[in-house]
Amino acid sequence: MSFGPPPAGFGPAIPPPPTPSAATPPAPAPPAATPPPPVWTPPTGVEQALLEARTREDWTGYFDVLADSRLYFEIRRDAADARPSKIVPLFGYDPRVAGGRIWAVYTEGMLPAPEPQRVFDWQKLDWFARVWAPSDPAVIVVNPGTPCEAFLPGAPPHSAAWARHGERAKAPLNRTRVRTLRLGGPLEGPVARGLACGAPLFVRYGQPWNAMAYHGNGYPAERQQLREWWGVTGREEWQEQQRALLDPDGANPVWEFALGLRRTIARDFGGHVDTTYWRDAVARVLRGRAGGETVITPDGVTTTPTAPEAETEARIKGVQHLVGRITRYEARFRADGILDENRFVTSVDAWNFGRASGMARWGLGARYCSLPEAESAVVEAGRAAARSYKSWQDFAAGYILGRCLHFDDEEFGSWYTDMVDVHRVLMSEPDSPWLTVAFQ
Repeated sequence: MSFGPPPAGFGPAIPPPPTPSAATPPAPAPPAATPPPPVWTPPTGVEQALLEARTREDWTGYFDVLADSRLYFEIRRDAADARPSKIVPLFGYDPRVAGGRIWAVYTEGMLPAPEPQRVFDWQKLDWFARVWAPSDPAVIVVNPGTPCEAFLPGAPPHSAAWARHGERAKAPLNRTRVRTLRLGGPLEGPVARGLACGAPLFVRYGQPWNAMAYHGNGYPAERQQLREWWGVTGREEWQEQQRALLDPDGANPVWEFALGLRRTIARDFGGHVDTTYWRDAVARVLRGRAGGETVITPDGVTTTPTAPEAETEARIKGVQHLVGRITRYEARFRADGILDENRFVTSVDAWNFGRASGMARWGLGARYCSLPEAESAVVEAGRAAARSYKSWQDFAAGYILGRCLHFDDEEFGSWYTDMVDVHRVLMSEPDSPWLTVAFQ
């Protein structure tokens, strides 16, 4: 199949050159100093693969790449806000197509920076053939105006040729893989470091880790996920969540107490901490605090009240149980390559800082913040991580432990195994930010 005129093939018609004649003088030679046209750099591997397939006129290969990609299209924001389940596409114009009307779709690397009123959704390749209606444009244009563009006939029976590729696609689009924006996304510096803190959240679903100008799962889905998972339905709630995640004292205080106590013991006794000694230290410290403590507050020196013995013993039992959970997770971490031998997790602050990086991008995708605001929050997440950890490996262990303590309950189910997969690719793929972005 070739790239011909839009109705019958999949590319713009190119008029043939005029036939030379005696009456036609030869065209003057171009000036010797004319610079060559700029070389186009595909933003991601997706656009690279599309360009290569188009260049060799490998239509099957081109459609296979599209079938393995999210295809974004502009939608009406007012309609999405009124009825999130009702998607109303906005069609475009291209003078190369008869009638001019087109349905423009974009691969992830070709999306524009988010704007307040311009929003996008995405679908798989075969979806466009299923929903096409006679009132829709006759031509779907992939990445219009770029060297990897293609013109697809939207109407059957022509659409059946490319729709079958989407129907046959077996690999899920949200599978774990490292994807990097070569253009349009930072590759080094403070913003890249902050984005790398959130990499587990985006690598897990096959989204570019460094897409600061984030569209993610599409405008309707980003709003829905923030509402369902975080209770965020507007700008002020987003700001509140962002502040809480960036708060250095915002992590679970019981988890941090237990890990902080072990850090103190390790510092005082040369590194290795026996679990029995750690449990006993929990009991000693908490019983010491039960008798009341003299503390300095903004209002002056005060003494905390004495805690009832039953309450203290219940607290000791709970923290000692937590110590057991932590040590069992760490043993599994070592077996799965997340922790080196004789290393332990120093803090679970990474769980908050990684999600703070994600929250900044989710807020932008939902249009609850601007791009500069999201970027500032991402940078602060990276700075906070650098204050709490020494390396990406330390950060990773803290993030995964926090996730497991929050969700997994020692079942070692998908909340854990998903992170094992993410850790493996982030510590091995050549373009992983945990291998290419400086932590400090």
